[in-house]
Amino acid sequence: MKRVVVRGAGDVGTAVGILLHALGYALVYVELPKPTVLRRFASFAEAVYRGEWEVQGVRAKLARNPGEALELAFSGLVAILAPEGKALADLRPGVLVDARMAKRNLGTRIEEAPVVIGLGPGFTAGLDCHAAVETLEGAELGRVYLRGSPRPHTHQPCAVEGLTTERVVRAPQAGVFQALREIGDLVEEGTPVAQIEEVVLKAPISGVIRGLLHSGVEVRPGMKVVEIDPRPDPALPFRLSTRSLKIAEGVVEALRLLARPPHGLDFPEKQAV
Repeated sequence: MKRVVVRGAGDVGTAVGILLHALGYALVYVELPKPTVLRRFASFAEAVYRGEWEVQGVRAKLARNPGEALELAFSGLVAILAPEGKALADLRPGVLVDARMAKRNLGTRIEEAPVVIGLGPGFTAGLDCHAAVETLEGAELGRVYLRGSPRPHTHQPCAVEGLTTERVVRAPQAGVFQALREIGDLVEEGTPVAQIEEVVLKAPISGVIRGLLHSGVEVRPGMKVVEIDPRPDPALPFRLSTRSLKIAEGVVEALRLLARPPHGLDFPEKQAV
């Protein structure tokens, strides 16, 4: 079975894993001890808090160490390690995907695995990864770069029904985040949805809570902590977005391209377990 490590188990990284899982890859994710993922119900990162979490029929389970993570991955589950530490040396992936969506490279290097793929701004194919994938909305979403970099980040949330910044709540101050509602709740504009210390945060628009930081997480000023989808559908937060799946398709295409001449990289299909 082909071995993949994914850095970042948010909604985009989860979409990548779901496609690769369907193709027969053994998947291990590495995450923070307290993930700051907003779209938690469509993300394997939720397994860090709950021990297990399922997204669209694929179940992820928190592992205690790299050995247990590999056992879970080879059994058909998705394994999560938090934190990564020095686990990469034990996991020995054929493919490493950086799906942290940090708008910059947080330290991933091209020599860390036979195939290294970076998602979004901050990665340069041929320099710090073998391939980079476009993550900005538009006609080139999911495009694979075998040389060069994806487009710079616009610092704008993805548009839903024409709304971008209007549907996102950012932390007005540093402190401990506390959710007052749950993902999937339908809310009206002005409804209290969370608080940071004594400051109450309200829904900026009416709709369904699609993203909500986990209670107990320390936040910094300006950090995204709540996301509202204007479409009043409680099922939306549990489904992978079209954007995430398009990026995931780009990862699959990158693997296909890198397996062909003239690249001839040590593609995991040639790798023994």
